[in-house]
Amino acid sequence: MILLASGSEARARMLRAAGVEVQTRRAAVDEEAVTASLRAEGVGPRDLADALAEMKAMRVGAAAPAGLLTLGADQTLAFKDRVYGKPESLKAARAQLLELRGESHTLFSAAVIVENGAPVWRHVGAAQLRMRPFSEKFLDAYLEAEGEAILGCAGAYRIEGPGAQLFSRVTGDHFTIQGLPVLEILGYLRARGILTE
Repeated sequence: MILLASGSEARARMLRAAGVEVQTRRAAVDEEAVTASLRAEGVGPRDLADALAEMKAMRVGAAAPAGLLTLGADQTLAFKDRVYGKPESLKAARAQLLELRGESHTLFSAAVIVENGAPVWRHVGAAQLRMRPFSEKFLDAYLEAEGEAILGCAGAYRIEGPGAQLFSRVTGDHFTIQGLPVLEILGYLRARGILTE
């Protein structure tokens, strides 16, 4: 069993579907403040996702029983010189999607595993996505259909649902796009003997 330092049911569901026994515990991290601080220091989107994933794993792992692996995860979206996280409102989601419309962006999904108070494994996956030039009518219908479910997603879309219709091309691992580099995590858990070879 591993401890997932997240309140994300989607991440827990991906791990459980892959056969990993998971308990979840939300990490007490002010992501907005940490992101602002790290960005002010010049930290890029890849390293930002990695730092947030580590911080979450360390916070939750500090209270975990000895030997229990704690997994932290985070995702950032890089577009031109901007870094996007989760939109605060449907209005913000709409503005963000209009900026991304017809353009390409990169998603970084980081995972860090902590054991006994120290990181023992990490991975940052990257995927390239190109949005199609959808109409504002389509966008409004999409936002109405998805509602607040997309507010928990970097990029304001769930590619595993109707958000797939926003795209014309995707290059990269599907799990990474959904916010967790599952295949790499499974490889580490097999190497540790937590999953069978």
